[in-house]
Amino acid sequence: MNDRLREDVSAELDALRDANTYKTFLTLRSPQGPVVEMEGHGEVIVLSSNNYLGLASHPAVIEATKDGVDRYGAGTASVRFICGTFEPHLELETELAALVGTEAALTYASCWNANEAVIPTLTDETTVLISDELNHASIVDAMRLAKPARKVVYAHSDMDELSAALRACEAGQRKIVVTDGVFSMEGDLARLPEIVELAREHDAVVIVDDSHGTGVMGAAGRGVAEHYGLLGEVDVITSTLGKALGGAAGGFVAASREVCDLLSQRSRPQLFSNAIPPPVACGALAAVRTLRSEPELVERLHASTATFRGQLAEAGFEPLPGEAAIIPIIVGETAFAIELSKKLLDEGVFVTGFGYPVVPEGTARIRVQMSAALEPEHLEGALAAFEKVGHEAGLLVA
Repeated sequence: MNDRLREDVSAELDALRDANTYKTFLTLRSPQGPVVEMEGHGEVIVLSSNNYLGLASHPAVIEATKDGVDRYGAGTASVRFICGTFEPHLELETELAALVGTEAALTYASCWNANEAVIPTLTDETTVLISDELNHASIVDAMRLAKPARKVVYAHSDMDELSAALRACEAGQRKIVVTDGVFSMEGDLARLPEIVELAREHDAVVIVDDSHGTGVMGAAGRGVAEHYGLLGEVDVITSTLGKALGGAAGGFVAASREVCDLLSQRSRPQLFSNAIPPPVACGALAAVRTLRSEPELVERLHASTATFRGQLAEAGFEPLPGEAAIIPIIVGETAFAIELSKKLLDEGVFVTGFGYPVVPEGTARIRVQMSAALEPEHLEGALAAFEKVGHEAGLLVA
């Protein structure tokens, strides 16, 4: 290895450690669930997982994944147009399209890949890309890969700025508005009704990354579009299989048949990356079907989220307002957020502290994520830990 590179990288890592912002990766010895066995910490309550519906260890999902290995083997061995498409991919895509209210869907190795597929592919030299400033990093990188006429970033959920950006477009330009459905660090929702209305007024395309909304938002967990009564009204939805839908891996684009067909022909992540392994597709398919057949999972998630948010507020914390299963508590500096997460882990609660550069300087936070698998006793134990650590750290003064 190049000695200069080794020295430079070592110095950068030392700087992270000196600033107390170096991330520690924890090892789990059990399936993802409301309680996990963690190396060095024993059993801990999980409030940091995207396993919103508890499907990562659901018996139906596990059994379908095992059956997928037996029937289709471990992987695809190449991309779909070279080695062929497996049956579970097509079945899963049909189910995903029906879930989110579109004509078709196309799966990818991740939602990151899905965003990097759809945004550059739908962008030509006349396109104006318009993006919320707090959109996920995958959208930011996808926009970097695209080659539009112009890129515009509007202040978070500022509909006046979005309207101005649309009005500034020239006649004949393709206009694409890109937004998260649920903003992962804030826990708030896109103002989708207003975005869709403005898009219709200006003949613009709307792309929504609903990774934290699929399986979470709406009465049946069909996403932010369902939450707002806009199923079928969003042009393109991207989302993930790695959160509420089984938590394994993979992502998808859901749109018109024509858009999905073009993506299969032109998008680079589809043409140059293996499809998701067939067993993962089988597990995700079982997760979608479980979501559709057990709507009580979504009801339970909503109820637990409202309960715990209220309990945190009663204890004296000030979680950011929101309707999603994400409950952020702003604590200030990055090192402080990381230290709080360590103290909570010592109390048996696994929750992650986020700071710069994931969020702006001075807005570091503890991000609580809820799951339908959490029982009342888990929430009671977690709240007791939050209260103890909050008092010790000076966050709670009463």
